[in-house]
Order: sequence, then structure tokens, then C-alpha cells
Amino acid sequence: MQAAAAELAGPLRDLLPPVDFCCAYGSTLLHAPPDRTSMVDYILGVADPHQWHCENLQRNPVHYSSWMARLGAGAITGLADHVGVGVYFNPFVEWKDKRIKYGVVRMRDLAMDVLTWDRFYLSGRLQKPVHVLVDNWDIKKVNTINLEMATSASLLLLPAEFTEYDLYAQICSLSYMGDLRMLFAEDKDKVKKIVEGSFQSFQMMYRPLLQEYIAEGLLKTSSHGQQKSFQQDCSRSATNELFSVLPWTIRRQMQGKYTLGGREMPTRTAVSSKDMAANCVRRALRCRVMVSSARQAVSGLLASGGVVAAQYLGNKMAKAWKSSGI
Repeated sequence: MQAAAAELAGPLRDLLPPVDFCCAYGSTLLHAPPDRTSMVDYILGVADPHQWHCENLQRNPVHYSSWMARLGAGAITGLADHVGVGVYFNPFVEWKDKRIKYGVVRMRDLAMDVLTWDRFYLSGRLQKPVHVLVDNWDIKKVNTINLEMATSASLLLLPAEFTEYDLYAQICSLSYMGDLRMLFAEDKDKVKKIVEGSFQSFQMMYRPLLQEYIAEGLLKTSSHGQQKSFQQDCSRSATNELFSVLPWTIRRQMQGKYTLGGREMPTRTAVSSKDMAANCVRRALRCRVMVSSARQAVSGLLASGGVVAAQYLGNKMAKAWKSSGI
């Protein structure tokens, strides 16, 4: 495990300016050895993206498309913040005998998304197993709130009885709701492959939370062979307890409003049924993911230029078609 982590951290040592947070993720890590066309994906959190890109442009100008390198760090961060969702990706970076893709995000934006789901982009990524390589801001600890919210949202979307696999598949699916890439450029079996390829990692992440839900009476558990099954309390009080865990960006979909001094103020509205709560979660996440995925796609297209963007999209579509048997 330590050897694998040291190998994943290689680009940080050899290529890039210092970062405050780094995690490696993606389907490539589920299968070894990766083929030559596969990329290892990284998220890099930095305090000041403008300063970081200035230094990286001096070190690694070839990581950027030629026109973004000419425009400079101001244009790079502006594109990420005002067109995308705060993340700037450099794909197809050559390192030794591997290809990597890394996305650079402001630490404040990363923490905000993890805690509030305001963009539900990186928060969705961190709900799945990742390899954390650098964590100066203790994002791993902050992310426990994100995991609890993901668990509550998934329980609201699941039926009264479900398996442990069903739960992890639902958690994994949250960040793909409304994702435009799933229509034509993503593997339709992506969720299945992620869950099956990292089932034990999901267990390590979520079983402590599940034990808390069991202790609170929200879940009961039983085993059928090697597969653990759950029954959840679907009463109105349990539903409201789960709903109250969700970030305000989701809960506000159910809030009424009243007028105070000419200003509209939110009021807390109790959820009347589990179906009502599930529809609210589904609608809010689909809208948020659709907007974020569209913005990031446009940002990536502008950042990479036509040739690189076409290459990246082509690889995605080839994997999707291979999975569907086309």
C-alpha cells in the first residue's frame, strides 16, 4: 500500500509546485496494470490558484494548451472560476511511462463544496474512495460530514429494504444524476465497476456511519450469506431526521418563505413523506449536477482547445461504446 502511494505521489515530487491537498482517483486505479491510453486522475487543492499556475507555467508550460499558456495564469483562473466550477484540468500529461490528468482548485472552494454541495462537483468525487496523498487542511476529516450527508440522501432514495451493495451504488450514483456526459460519453456500467472494484474501500468509509444509524434506530441489519442487508425506518420522524442532515442547498428546495421588512425569509418546512423528500433530493441533485457538468465541459473545451478536447472526448466515448457492446 505504501509503495502504491509513493508511486501515485511521484508526479507531485517530480513535476508540480507544492499543493495543500492532493488525491488520486478514477477507474484506472481499480485495475492494474493500467494500459498506455489510461490516465490517473488527480485533484490538487491550492491556496492561491493564480500563484500556483504562474509557477507551473514556468515549470511545465507544455501541460497547458498553447493558447492558454500564452494568455497566462489570470486567464486560466478566470476560466475556471467564471466558466467552469472552480477547477482547471490539464489532461494527457506525460510522466515517465504514464499519463496523468490533474485538476487544480482553490482550497476554499473545495472545502465549501464538501460542506455545502453548492456545486456538487468535487464533493461527489470525495463521496467515493480516493487515495489521499497530501492533506494539509484536514479535508479528510471535514469530508466525514460529506459522507454523512451522502448516506442520508441515499437512504431517502432507497426503498425500505436494500443490500449493502445497493447503498454504495446509490451513493456512487448521486454525483452522476443529471450529468450530461452519461448520455453519450461515459461507461453505462461505471457505477457498477466503481462499487465492485472498491467495495472494501466503501465499507471502510461508510460502515462507521452505518453503525451510528443502527444505534439511532434508523437502520436494522441482517445477513443473507455474505451480503449484508438493511431495513430502514420510513416513518415521517425518521425521514425528517435524515432530511435534516442534508446541506441547506438541498433542504431549501422544501422551504417556504415569509416576508420580513420587505425581504423574503426562508421558513423550515417539515417533510410530510419519504417520497416527498426523495423527490426533493433527486430534483435538487439533478439540477445541480447538470449545471456543474455543463459548465465544466465548456470550460474544458475552451481550456484544452479543439484537438485535445476531441481526443479526450473520443477516449471517453470509446470506453462507453466498448462497455455497451457497440
